[in-house]
Amino acid sequence: MIGFLGSAPPAKFADRIEGFRLGLRDFGYVEGTNVTIQYRFAEGHYERLSDLANELVRSKVNLIVTHGTPGSLAAKRATTTIPIVIASIGDPVATGVVASVARPGGNITGQSFFNPELRAKRIELLKEVMPRLTQVAVILNPDNPAAVGPEFQAMEKVAQQLNIKLRPFQLREPSPTGRRYSRLRSRYRCSLSSCGVLRGQDS
Repeated sequence: MIGFLGSAPPAKFADRIEGFRLGLRDFGYVEGTNVTIQYRFAEGHYERLSDLANELVRSKVNLIVTHGTPGSLAAKRATTTIPIVIASIGDPVATGVVASVARPGGNITGQSFFNPELRAKRIELLKEVMPRLTQVAVILNPDNPAAVGPEFQAMEKVAQQLNIKLRPFQLREPSPTGRRYSRLRSRYRCSLSSCGVLRGQDS
């Protein structure tokens, strides 16, 4: 039995979950036939992840699949014996998920896409397409250690070099349709760099 721990709403990960099922099928595992998958979704409310991870442990799953820093940390806190596979994560070393990328140790494995470097690159690209750019609103989910830590620090370093002022805003709204997000988008409509809960992916 596999446990899937998701940070975002199910609809946001529909394509990825289908890809996950197809990948299992390639190895001879068909959901509902010879493998069961227990799904738990925090729906953008990261504070629920620990309870959901503990639910999966109590369900006696043989493996936990998760993604992003909040989900990975929640799974790590929930168990030291059940194998944890991280589908994607920004910087697992800086956020304390693993000891090192080469030798993660313990019961955790997976893949990292080094999100801090990608976030910093976005600042450079914004400056390239808008040479007169002087400030960028950065939306941070305070519940995501990667967003408020290594990712923002990497962005800030590049911004200083380009004489750009970063204006961080903490926002927990799981949807980009929230009122505060809409106000920020209107005010900084030409210079909005988002990370954390409002990103295309959760790191």
